Amino acid sequence: MKKVSQKKVTTIRNKPSRKQAEEAVKTLIKWAGDNPEREGLLETPKRVVNSYKEFFSGYDSKPEQILSKTFDEVEGYDEMVIVRDIAIESHCEHHMVPFIGIAHIGYIPNKRIVGISKLARIADVFAKRLQTQEIMTAQIADTINEVLKPKGVAVVIDAQHQCMTTRGTHKTESSTITSRMLGLFRTNSNTRNEFMNLINSANS
Repeated sequence: MKKVSQKKVTTIRNKPSRKQAEEAVKTLIKWAGDNPEREGLLETPKRVVNSYKEFFSGYDSKPEQILSKTFDEVEGYDEMVIVRDIAIESHCEHHMVPFIGIAHIGYIPNKRIVGISKLARIADVFAKRLQTQEIMTAQIADTINEVLKPKGVAVVIDAQHQCMTTRGTHKTESSTITSRMLGLFRTNSNTRNEFMNLINSANS
């Protein structure tokens, strides 16, 4: 299996100041054809910068640290652990518009487990960056695999992309599904089918 290359996040040198960011928003407002000095838009640059800080907070987090605390007392548990229907809110790196959906994450422990909330947090960290759905899916699965070293990892994401629903082709009913299967989820069809059946059971 060819490993999908992960985008390396590096610290930006000479990061623009908040004032520069707000001025950039004013420029975009002017380019769109409006006046950033009119009453309704006076506070917009500040609000946009505040929202960007929240939208892209994943750049300030280290996903490996989130998974660093594990539990070795598993009492022999070696069946899959699944967190289903994790809300995903991310932004397309091509158009910088949202894509929104759900993620399902599963893994098979290998003598140690991690708190289930940490799986949702890993999804959030990678979602809160400029992304493609394909790479984000691989990043989530590969990070869990590298840190926990489980017997297998499975990640499925189903999302709607506003770059397709609100512009371009305007396919409002379409969604995109991506998956990443590692270890037993990839080599054992029964394990993979069990995972897929479990994440789809609520809709059956």
